[in-house]
Order: sequence, then C-alpha cells, then structure tokens
Amino acid sequence: MGNSSSMLTQYDIEEVQEHCNHAFSQQEILSLYNRFCQLDKNSGGFVSADEFMSVPEFAVNPLAQRLLRMLDGLNFKEFVAFLSAFSPRTTHHQKIEFIFKVYDSDCNGKVTFDDILCILRDLSGSFMSEQQRQKVLTHVFQEAGYKPDSSLVFSDFMKIFGNSELKMEVEVPID
Repeated sequence: MGNSSSMLTQYDIEEVQEHCNHAFSQQEILSLYNRFCQLDKNSGGFVSADEFMSVPEFAVNPLAQRLLRMLDGLNFKEFVAFLSAFSPRTTHHQKIEFIFKVYDSDCNGKVTFDDILCILRDLSGSFMSEQQRQKVLTHVFQEAGYKPDSSLVFSDFMKIFGNSELKMEVEVPID
C-alpha cells in the first residue's frame, strides 16, 4: 500500500477506514489514494516535506512549517489519518486533539503562551504588532482562567475549546 504502481485492495481500504475511525467513505479513500500517488513523485510509498510543498495551497498556508513537522514522511495510511481531522465525520474531540498537536511544537504534551504566540505571529504577520499579539493572548488566557506562564495540557484545551463550534472541513473530490 502506498506505492503508486499498486492498487488498493478491498482489505487495504477497510484497514485505512479503521485506522482513521471511518472518517472517509471507501470512495473518498480511493480519491485520497490517487492524490497521494500524485504527491509521491518518486513512488517510494511516502510523501516528503518537499512533495507537500509542491501543493500551492499548502505552500502559502501560514502554518505550513508547523504542519510539515506532522507530515514529513507519511505513508498512505498516516496521510489519511492526518487528513481525517478535516473530515465532517470526525468528532469535536478529535479536531481539538489535532489542533493541540499543531500548537505543541516541541511535542512535549504541553502548550505554552509562547507556543500560541508563535502561531498567532504566523497567522497575523505584519497586521499586528508584537505588543498587540501579547496583549490579546494575555487577555484570552485570563478570560479562560490561566496565567501567561501556564502550560496547557490537552484537558485544558478541551476546557477552552470544548463548547466552540470548530469548522475544520475539506471536501474530498470523488474521481
């Protein structure tokens, strides 16, 4: 599985569906496999950071470098699992888990004020000054009952985002 010269068997499709908690239909998995094979330019069964950067929409994403940390060297099953965070069939909890991983830049299971400030910097660019970013983030932390020197664990993220209506969805075109 993952080599562009091979085809997915029914077993492969069901295995991938199980791995991604049925976030995608069988037809969507086949479409994702075709896209994966297009990205896997050397047919090695893995997609590299450079291959991901060849997607124009990805290359201009302000969080591309953070996402690459999670993406580089994925096989097909891991590729689908990564994309499952954007499926309308994925639970709210799973979406928050994905966001937490994006923010946890050093993969230590904690997100700090500086981690979030770095993301805010990536997202706001020159539209906000560093002082404005720090002020906004300090206010958000205080509103949520945390201090800027707090380290947030996943349960804190659930507390903050648990009642929000996250919209992280992409359509998978069916070939």
